[in-house]
Parts: sequence; structure tokens; C-alpha cells
Amino acid sequence: MKLSQKTQTLFDLIQPAVAVCGVDLWGLEFLPQGKRSLLRIYIDRPDITGEKPALPAGFSVPASNPDQADIEPAADLDNASDEDFDGETSEVGVGIGVQDCVKVTHQVNGVLDVHDPISGEYVLEVSSPGWDRPFFTLDQMLGFVGQTVHLRLIAPVSNRRKLTGLLVSIENEVLTVTLEGANVIIDADNIDKANLVYAPV
Repeated sequence: MKLSQKTQTLFDLIQPAVAVCGVDLWGLEFLPQGKRSLLRIYIDRPDITGEKPALPAGFSVPASNPDQADIEPAADLDNASDEDFDGETSEVGVGIGVQDCVKVTHQVNGVLDVHDPISGEYVLEVSSPGWDRPFFTLDQMLGFVGQTVHLRLIAPVSNRRKLTGLLVSIENEVLTVTLEGANVIIDADNIDKANLVYAPV
């Protein structure tokens, strides 16, 4: 689970601007798409209580004009109930609200305008990690040991590059995941992408 040099540079540049808004930078994805790239930022509260996030939607804005932001359903949360979204900034530990995303959008746009680290046009998307949150570091995953995760691997393990199982432990850069009743050992460097599998209580 290593960030590319470009992604790490953006993370280091953006993190202070996000912190000013009173939230944490959970992670980011930079996806070059021809003439118009996508910068997706995930923000979260310092204290996670396990409750559903208050913003079960992506908050996507044109980088050139954040005041014309649109709320759009996140791809992995299409089935979220409207009543889960209250449209207000949430308290610490409860989740991310729309106003949190607005603040972060303005702060990050200001930093990007000054440093200009992205060539060409780009779209800035700010959202909570969602129920099926992506993981960007092993430290993030440590907080979810005992829960189900989905992994996409660089090289196959047990003849699979994609697997879903119970995260049993993380020790010395090695994950143990229970898959179909058997423990599978996975090197952290072999993980391309990882996310939590949301299980309603």
C-alpha cells in the first residue's frame, strides 16, 4: 500500500489545508483522465464511533468554481437512504457534513491555485470515506481488525487477485485474512487497493 510520488506530493501539499478545516485527510486519489483529471479527496473526523457517516454521498465540485457545487450520489452508496443525510455539519465522531466539504473545497482550491501542482483542467471531489471506506495505510486498517475487507492484489494469492474476507490481524507489514474458512497471508506491498465491506447491524 504505497502512494505514487505524485499522490504523495499532493497529499503533503493538501493535508495542512484540510487540517485548518477541523477534519482529517483520510486519503486521496489522483486520476489523470486526458485533458481533465480527477482529484478525489476523502475527509473524516479524528474520532470514529462506528456510526454511519452523516454524508452518504460524494461532494463533487468543478475546481474552477467551487461555489457551483453539486451533491451527487457516490458510486458505492447508491442504495443509501435519504434519511441518513441531514445536510448539516456533523459533530466530532459522527461523520462529515456538507459544510465540512464546502470548507475543505475552498481551502484546497486556494492551495492548488497558488502551487499549481496539476497541469491542465481537473475536477476536485471531496467526500466522506463512506460506509465502504477505502484504506490508504495499514494504520487505518488496524482500526478495523475483526471486520470484513475487500482487497485487490498486484500478484495473485491463492489464485485470486480480488478477495473478500475477515481481517484477522496485521503484523510486520503482513495481513492475515480469513477466506472461506482458511487463513490467507498477504504482504502489504502486494495490495493495490483495499476497502471496508459495510455490514449493516
